[in-house]
Amino acid sequence: MVTGLLRPDAGSVTVHGIDVWAKPVDAKRSTGVLPDHLRLFDRLTGAQFLHYAGTLRGLDAATVRKRSADLVAVFGLEDAVNRLVADYSTGMRKKVALAAAMIHSPRLLVLDEPFESVDPVSAATVIEILQRYVSAGGTVVLSSHGMDLIQRVCDRVAIIVSGRVLAQGTVDEVRGTGTLEERFVELAGGRTVAEGMEWLHSFSD
Repeated sequence: MVTGLLRPDAGSVTVHGIDVWAKPVDAKRSTGVLPDHLRLFDRLTGAQFLHYAGTLRGLDAATVRKRSADLVAVFGLEDAVNRLVADYSTGMRKKVALAAAMIHSPRLLVLDEPFESVDPVSAATVIEILQRYVSAGGTVVLSSHGMDLIQRVCDRVAIIVSGRVLAQGTVDEVRGTGTLEERFVELAGGRTVAEGMEWLHSFSD
């Protein structure tokens, strides 16, 4: 709903004072989006995909080339940039999609599971990039089921279950005396008791 992909049933969404639904083009100009399970143009190379993303956002060719080179270097895609996206691993697809979301230097990044299938070294690089982006005045809205990651990198959190916000605030306010994962499990209804399945302990050999 924040990105304009789903229409809300009620209420309003503003991005830096711009109403997403009253002025969708203006709002989307200020937003970069990385949806989960994003479908990419598989028959383009990484370089062509970034060129497409940059020109679609209104950047001139020289700016697209410069920013693409910077993003490719930072995300470690030098060896893959001239290969078809169809041949990329899941982690590489995630990285080139994130690069495309950032190429127009938006004020807001909305990222859904950005570190899924991304190797630890690349994930650390991405976190550093996002932290520098935030320090410069950008905003990152990050959706993830990885509570350890959220607890480590986010300033504020909201726990949403079945479309309802059950807790929100700083990480310390939401997690209380435990971990964020424990608080999430508590609010989501607790763990399922693992009873039965004694056969699993009788090992086939």
